Amino acid sequence: MNPINTSVLLIYTGGTIGMIENAATGALENFNFEQLQKHIPELQKFNFPIDTYQFDPPMDSSDMEPDMWQKLVHVIHDNYERYQGFVILHGTDTMAYTASALSFMLEGLDKPVILTGSQLPIGVLRTDGKENLMTSIEIAIARNKEGKALVPEVCIFFENHLMRGNRTTKINAENFNAFRSFNYPVLAEAGIHIKYNNVQIHANGEEHKLKPHYLLDTNVAVLKLFPGIQENVIATVLGIEGLKAIVLETYGSGNAPRKEWFIRRLCQASAQGIVIVNVTQCSAGMVEMERYETGYQLLQAGVVSGYDSTMESAVTKLMFLLGHGYTPDEVRDRMNRSIAGEITI
Repeated sequence: MNPINTSVLLIYTGGTIGMIENAATGALENFNFEQLQKHIPELQKFNFPIDTYQFDPPMDSSDMEPDMWQKLVHVIHDNYERYQGFVILHGTDTMAYTASALSFMLEGLDKPVILTGSQLPIGVLRTDGKENLMTSIEIAIARNKEGKALVPEVCIFFENHLMRGNRTTKINAENFNAFRSFNYPVLAEAGIHIKYNNVQIHANGEEHKLKPHYLLDTNVAVLKLFPGIQENVIATVLGIEGLKAIVLETYGSGNAPRKEWFIRRLCQASAQGIVIVNVTQCSAGMVEMERYETGYQLLQAGVVSGYDSTMESAVTKLMFLLGHGYTPDEVRDRMNRSIAGEITI
């Protein structure tokens, strides 16, 4: 890394964007990101140095684990005073999980942390990676008249849209517009100019000192309901040894079967200290358990609302809260509050 006063730190974790085609075999391979200038000569047009940090070895996003989120927090915290912004190149499959986790783990963040990637490798002629990377760097360096970051939060930039990281989910495996923020407006749109939606961006008021968090508890499960789900399935999931929390994916505005055994199992789990968070299976919309009797019964069983949270955000928020040793009631209380703009109440 270069000395102090460098503008942007580019962190390459792995993923499609950092691959090139082997001329002999045709297979996609990771390249050394120190060779970035060679593959993206357009980077020389920026009038500031761009430093790089590369995971060794690079990781497919399917292999990303919470310890890698901790590593990212370490890298950002250790270099926080040296850079004006951070761009993380990441595989698309679990990018929304990483972005959500970092939004909770980087308390007091007042600099941009932009995650991006691509559907096609950087070495392919029609790659979307160059535009995603170049615009992410431009956003990471953007400042207002007072010299403060325009977007001081964890975001995902993909296919001309900047989205709050903990509001974003991957919705497409083959198109360039792979991500969507269904329940929160985009923070910026990139066309000829980058148009920032300042009303929706986290306010950059008083200066904060970054407070990194590293404690996570992964004793969390996701349970998706479907018509015909059997009691033994519910009982098995709720009976997992060491389980501390469940994200329950329900129908519509937070509805679930009214079967006696189902409500009884949830009541028993809640009484045992398992935190159950209700999120909707729908792409857009909010859980409103008071709206229908089917949802109201969940409320009486001790299930807490996930409001308009994405599943990725609910999972990582639970890991974050459980990792800090809160009691089940304290976790339930904090799931009802917005920590990093992840829910609308």
